[in-house]
Amino acid sequence: MPLPPLSRPRRLRWAPHVLVAWITLGATLSNIDQIGIRYELGVPLGVVLALVQGAATVLALWRPVPAYWLSLAVMVLIAQLAKPWLATQAAPGTTEWPWAGPSMVAHSTVLLLFALRSPPRAVVVAAGLSAAAGSLMQETISGVARYASTVPTGAVGFAVVGLVGIALRGRSEARTQLVAQEEITAEERARRTVLEERSRIARELHDVVAHHMSVISIQAQVAPHLVEDPPDALRENLAGIRNNALEALTELRRVLGVLREEEPTVPADRWEPADADPGTAAAPQRPQPTLDRLDALVAGTRSAGLTVTSLVTGERRALPPGVELSAYRIVQEALSNALRHAPGSAVEVGVDHVPDGLRVRVTNTAPTAPAPVSPGAGHGLLGMRERVAMLGGTLDAGPVQATGGYEIRAFLPVRADLPGDD
Repeated sequence: MPLPPLSRPRRLRWAPHVLVAWITLGATLSNIDQIGIRYELGVPLGVVLALVQGAATVLALWRPVPAYWLSLAVMVLIAQLAKPWLATQAAPGTTEWPWAGPSMVAHSTVLLLFALRSPPRAVVVAAGLSAAAGSLMQETISGVARYASTVPTGAVGFAVVGLVGIALRGRSEARTQLVAQEEITAEERARRTVLEERSRIARELHDVVAHHMSVISIQAQVAPHLVEDPPDALRENLAGIRNNALEALTELRRVLGVLREEEPTVPADRWEPADADPGTAAAPQRPQPTLDRLDALVAGTRSAGLTVTSLVTGERRALPPGVELSAYRIVQEALSNALRHAPGSAVEVGVDHVPDGLRVRVTNTAPTAPAPVSPGAGHGLLGMRERVAMLGGTLDAGPVQATGGYEIRAFLPVRADLPGDD
């Protein structure tokens, strides 16, 4: 893969690629002068060798390993071709050899790009091989002293470049692992939140289901006494209904016992009606709230500093307890979100009774003050979606462009043949 662009700042996104291009251009032009004129190998040959090493620098963006070998081979070839010229110098110690300055810059760039995408061990070997190649070249002309040795400079430069590349690669890998871990943590947190919300819904609905099972059991017990001389078959059927209801109620209590092993407390930012006892907010025997307590919920939110208006439209009728409870919790969570994220806003709560169900809408305007930090918040919508999905309804939530606020709309269907809580 090519060298990835910078993520920040955005204005310098392609700075690494521009820098490599400038280094390539500068090193290529300088190499033409060094090889063709100073080493007196001729401009045509200098152009060819300089272009090949420049191509190796660009190639390192995509294929760092072949680019490294190509750059090292060109450096060695330039040093070999320049050896005969060293003996003709009139001023000893003035010519850089075996590594010319432009070649070292180009090769260091290739080595850095190699280090960014190679294991540390391979980088150490590559840097050591580059330094050793210069030493071997120098040993072949030990009797000629008419040059300024660049072997120490090259060895130090290659080592520094290799270490920088290893450090940058390690930093990039650590950042990638951190991002991946954060994504995994966020997924686990969301999954745990969904499970906790489902458990909470199950605890709440237990009381509703248990109530109906108890009513079935009592009615089955009383029914034989309402009929004069009931037949034995009727008595047996009613007794079976009662026994099954009692067994189902027992199993429900067992399940609830498991769910309540670690009974959660009501969060501090979740508003309950004003007449509720805070000390019993999570009590197992507490009746589940319905829309009859909507006014108290709105009043509690007003006391926290929000301007809240509520409107109930349509023909009020008895609804299944699960629908009542879910509608109440959706409004409660929406008001809590407005308190957390939109302080000072105006909130409208609408409940519309329609023939096929219940529509709930909670809309808030833009906040008038910065929202305080709320650790652990951000998963309220998950709970709303779980409740709506359980009832086969729909939920839409999103910002309101006109006011800069936020709106939550939910539809909870009610089957026409399903009786309410009469």
